[in-house]
Amino acid sequence: MKIAEAKEYVAGRLKVSVSELTDPIIMGEVRTDLGLGVMSPLPGVPKGIEAKFNLAEVLGIEINCVKRFQERVSKKRQRLSPP
Repeated sequence: MKIAEAKEYVAGRLKVSVSELTDPIIMGEVRTDLGLGVMSPLPGVPKGIEAKFNLAEVLGIEINCVKRFQERVSKKRQRLSPP
């Protein structure tokens, strides 16, 4: 996917215009509303892996660290579950 196409895709998924993607105020609000994390973490706002899970869901993409986390948790659950 080319950069212009990627920007259009992300803007569409976030329901903003391409030019709004670079507006820090608008994007701060969008990120807070969608639980995507913010540049300066605030109490009650998703951080770290939680924000990445939300980002993967909102954009409809696979993020490697999210996939690996899910695989590891799944393996641990299988080991810990009673036979």
